Amino acid sequence: MRIQQTALPDLLIIEPTVFGDDRGFFYESFNARRFTELTGINKVFVQDNHSKSAKDVLRGLHYQIRQPQGKLVRVVSGEVFDVVVDIRKSSATFGQWLGLTLSAVNNRQLWIPEGFAHGFLVTSDSAEFLYKTTDYYEPAHERSILWNDSDIGIEWPLNRQPLLSGKDQAACKLSEAEVFA
Repeated sequence: MRIQQTALPDLLIIEPTVFGDDRGFFYESFNARRFTELTGINKVFVQDNHSKSAKDVLRGLHYQIRQPQGKLVRVVSGEVFDVVVDIRKSSATFGQWLGLTLSAVNNRQLWIPEGFAHGFLVTSDSAEFLYKTTDYYEPAHERSILWNDSDIGIEWPLNRQPLLSGKDQAACKLSEAEVFA
């Protein structure tokens, strides 16, 4: 397993060691002891989520203002453009974003700590997205920031208007959002 720092503090790209041959492949997708040794992060994951989405579906930018969730995310089928926005008001990188491709081919994972909004765009015909969370989903505390907020300026790899849920269509701009201290 290899850990890569990003331009946004505390966000980590994790590249597992993949063992493959003509029969297929094997990799350890999560090992708590190894994760803590390499990252210094000692979190308990309490919930696993699995979503499947069609091409051009955009989910996000989501977060929970109370019971904030750290997330360890990966793609097991297809490809997504994954985006994270720092929404910690006291952070030097507040309002900045990071985007990267996660796919079943590159096997990359992304550690997203509490204090970040998260979303993704499916760039393949479909994609299956998995994420482990450090707290339980609580709809009353969920918030959404508008995916195309011009103040953030995310450069989504879009060829047409994305497919959005009603919740994501009604999201607010970062300047109007409830954020972390």
